[in-house]
Amino acid sequence: MAASEAAAATGGGGADVEEASLLAWLFRASPSAVPAGDAELPAYLAALSGLGLEALRREPGRLEEERAQLGAQTRALAFAHYKTFIRSAECTAETRRGFGGIEQGLGRLLDRLPSFAEACRGFMRDAERIAQSRRMNNVTLNRHTEVLEVLEIPQLMDTCVRNSYYEEALELVSYVRRLEKKHTGIPVIQGIVAEVRQSTQLMLNQLIQQLRTNIQLPACLRVIGYLRCMDVFTEAELRITFLQARDFWLHSILAAVPDDDPYTHITKTIEACRVHLFDIVTQYRAIFADEEPLVLPLGKDTLNESALFHGWVLQKVSQFLLVLERDLQRGVGNRLDSLLGQCMYFGLSFSRVGADFRGQLVPIFQHVVLLAFKKAMQEAVEQFQEEMNSYTLISAPALLGSAVSVAMPSAQPGTLQPPLVLLDFPPLAHFLNNILVAFNDLRLCCPVALAPDVAALLEDTLSQSVKIILAFHRAEAAAFSSQEQELFVRFCTAFLEDLVPYLNRCLQLLFAPAQIAQILGVPAAQVRKHGGLSCVDEVVIQELLGSVLPEKETVLSPAEEKGTARERPQLPLDLGLPGSEQEAGPSPAVSAPQAAEKSPLSEDAQPFSGVPATG
Repeated sequence: MAASEAAAATGGGGADVEEASLLAWLFRASPSAVPAGDAELPAYLAALSGLGLEALRREPGRLEEERAQLGAQTRALAFAHYKTFIRSAECTAETRRGFGGIEQGLGRLLDRLPSFAEACRGFMRDAERIAQSRRMNNVTLNRHTEVLEVLEIPQLMDTCVRNSYYEEALELVSYVRRLEKKHTGIPVIQGIVAEVRQSTQLMLNQLIQQLRTNIQLPACLRVIGYLRCMDVFTEAELRITFLQARDFWLHSILAAVPDDDPYTHITKTIEACRVHLFDIVTQYRAIFADEEPLVLPLGKDTLNESALFHGWVLQKVSQFLLVLERDLQRGVGNRLDSLLGQCMYFGLSFSRVGADFRGQLVPIFQHVVLLAFKKAMQEAVEQFQEEMNSYTLISAPALLGSAVSVAMPSAQPGTLQPPLVLLDFPPLAHFLNNILVAFNDLRLCCPVALAPDVAALLEDTLSQSVKIILAFHRAEAAAFSSQEQELFVRFCTAFLEDLVPYLNRCLQLLFAPAQIAQILGVPAAQVRKHGGLSCVDEVVIQELLGSVLPEKETVLSPAEEKGTARERPQLPLDLGLPGSEQEAGPSPAVSAPQAAEKSPLSEDAQPFSGVPATG
């Protein structure tokens, strides 16, 4: 007892050991009969350990009697209730069979449980998504108005652009840009942004197209303001776009000018360029501030925005000069003076914007005038050649030129009259008339810088005419009679002493020495002394004809000839021949001094208001 109590006092672990050892001792004869897991065994052992020796000796008998009683009771109970035992056995067997089926069904259920669990989890996920979608739909429904406004942005943007509500369109573009930054990953927002960009491109095209029309400065300022707000161009690109659009419109205006008549085409081109090009320059300067210098410092690679406009203006001026030169070469008749005045006014108007190009007009008009004069001189030589081929030296009425001079009224003072002695020789008279026609055309637009060229061309023309006269003499001299020889000498004398000096005096009127001296910055006397700038060398012409003239014939010097010319009577300017084209209509030509009908010019007057020489 003391050992068992001590074992109980030491803890549950020691009691279990003692109980196991006691059971092993009690059932040492048959160790397999040791019960395991009996709940009443510890209580019985505790009670058994408290019995005395006599009680322990009687305990096996008592247990045997109790066993016999229990067996008898069990037999009596089984006999009395055998049906119950049978039914219980049947129920137990049925239950066992039921449990077998349940076990099989449970196995099948356990096999299906993983897929069912997965389906349940999928259902839970779908249900969660549906619930989330339902919540989003509820939120969308609650914010239907705001969402509808966002979705209608592309349609509203397109309406604003097509109706030219550009300020509202720019506000929408700004709002969409904020949306794009805030909600970059939302597909709906990306679609809205893409549609708005298409409308923005349409608005950009419309604004640029407006610049290609006859737009005024206020509207032009608004368009450039919209383009700047769109922020699609840099400052340099915006200037280039503006100039390209306005250049397209100017080109369309110029392309619409009819090109049939050169004079009409160039006059309308001048008017269109003067008006519209000046408007474009004014618009550009009002919109863009060019504060940078045209020339950048060395080593600076940045774009000079001022040079863009400067280069564009130079290009337009160059294109105009090319058109002017082309139309002038096509021929504008005797309206060069009017055309020159319009061009000069055009250049003067552009001087107000710092693009005066009048100096570039001078070479163009000089070239055209010189070509026209050269052509006229060539035609005069050809006609003189034809007339000399059919000319016959016959006796003419005595002093025909003097008779005509007496019959004609006296001329006005200060006028230069052609020598009427040439009427005795029709080829010379016609030749002079042709040259005077060229002088009249030259007088309309007579650049002073052409004085040496005109004098050289005239001298070359006179040299060719002398060659024609010499060829005539070689062909006809063998058959000359004394009277024909005398007439030929008079013919040559009239050519040298009357026609050539008179042409020199005409040159002095066309290119006044005083005007040339003023341009050259030298005294007028020095210009008159040298005279080569606007004078034919009479000595050269005399030397060419010297071989066919008698030795006694002398030619006066230019100074003496000038004095002789002043002593001659002043006669009318027209030089015609009796029985020629003058009788059938107007006179064949008018001499150079008669070109200005309102103010007859003297020898010292300045005959032309042409372009001054540029150097």
